[in-house]
Amino acid sequence: MTAMHTIYALSSGALPSGVAVVRVSGQHTAAVLQALCGDVPLPRTATLKSIRTRNGLVIDSGLVLYFRAPASFTGEDCAEFQIHGGRAAVNALLEELSQFEGLRHAEAGEFSRRAFQNGKLDLVEVEGLADLIVAETEMQRRLAIEHSGGGQSKVYAAWAKRLTHARAMIEAELDFADEDDVPGSVSERIWQDMATLAQEIAAHIADAPLAEIIRDGLKIVIAGEPNAGKSSLLNALAQRDIAIVTEIAGTTRDVLSVDLSLAGFSVKLYDTAGLRETDERVEQEGIRRAREVIERADLILLLSESMGGFDSLSEIAADGTPVLRVATKIDQPDRRWSPDAADVFISVRTGEGMDRLLDAIASHLPDLSGRTALALPSRRRHVDSLRQALRAIEASLAGESYGLDIRAEQLRLAGDAIGRITGRVDVENLLDVIFSEFCIGK
Repeated sequence: MTAMHTIYALSSGALPSGVAVVRVSGQHTAAVLQALCGDVPLPRTATLKSIRTRNGLVIDSGLVLYFRAPASFTGEDCAEFQIHGGRAAVNALLEELSQFEGLRHAEAGEFSRRAFQNGKLDLVEVEGLADLIVAETEMQRRLAIEHSGGGQSKVYAAWAKRLTHARAMIEAELDFADEDDVPGSVSERIWQDMATLAQEIAAHIADAPLAEIIRDGLKIVIAGEPNAGKSSLLNALAQRDIAIVTEIAGTTRDVLSVDLSLAGFSVKLYDTAGLRETDERVEQEGIRRAREVIERADLILLLSESMGGFDSLSEIAADGTPVLRVATKIDQPDRRWSPDAADVFISVRTGEGMDRLLDAIASHLPDLSGRTALALPSRRRHVDSLRQALRAIEASLAGESYGLDIRAEQLRLAGDAIGRITGRVDVENLLDVIFSEFCIGK
């Protein structure tokens, strides 16, 4: 990327659309507005303009906005052309922009990257913005808003400030121990706060699984013997035909999945091959894949059409994954179930028990009652850096036999680890990965 270039791209959705937004950012923005619109609109004021080629041919008319640096998304001079969303109009405007010297089409995430480089966003806010664009559920939206709006960054900034203060007190004691105006014993003033900070970071790390469920979805696997009604249940919950349903045992050979929204959370539902002993090679592979996805599940719906089906698969979640026993096909007269034989009793054909099944699934979703904000570590790199910071603080607290300079160095390492989360320290190798998640125009 070359910061000297002015960049442009379509920033709105797929064409055709009612309105299309073409964004421009860089030092040539004002010149582009002058050439295409005849003048530069007042900053931050939507103005209806005819947009023309440099030969005077009208491309379209629409609202034009100008944002003067640094009061813009990227921190550079920016403009937005809000025109009709027909392919011909948009392509004509993009083609005209490509003819300007010093302009080029933006790469994926380049507007956001410039916002980061110009100090308008930190990396947590950038990642939150990326999550907000792809959010499909209410909880995903809330988590992304917390991150993109800077709520998460404020937590990390406060922790970094406490670490800096602690190091400053240590340096003062080391360098000016004989001065009367230097604070007293470091141990009395900072180590208690560092112990509290370690507890706060540990509690924050413990929330990572909750953030993972919100962001990536609760992974629910439908398992059981062949013909237990797994594919029928998947289709019923998805409200469309995802899996083939037949009377023949072993119809499902591969793992099928569908994404649902339940109580504001994303739920990833997996249908698997029936678990049984078989000599058929394709079915064996399906069963192997089924067991793999079961090992990664957050919740297992264990289906059976008879009471004995649960007993034969009693070891399905040996690692402690929650299992919900679901009795199926209860509408058939030859099915006999005792009240305590299963957790939920359903019939996909009649719909009986389906509401109770959804309620049972929802009871395994995270409880966010009492939370006014979702300041949670939502990505692996956040958790890794937080663990590094926690280890460094704990090493500093435990190093009473070492000198203060060594303990201060541990606190510096902790501060650097937290700084890497927001992008304040040593993150150049992360930038290409993070910004590649964005679409063109953002």
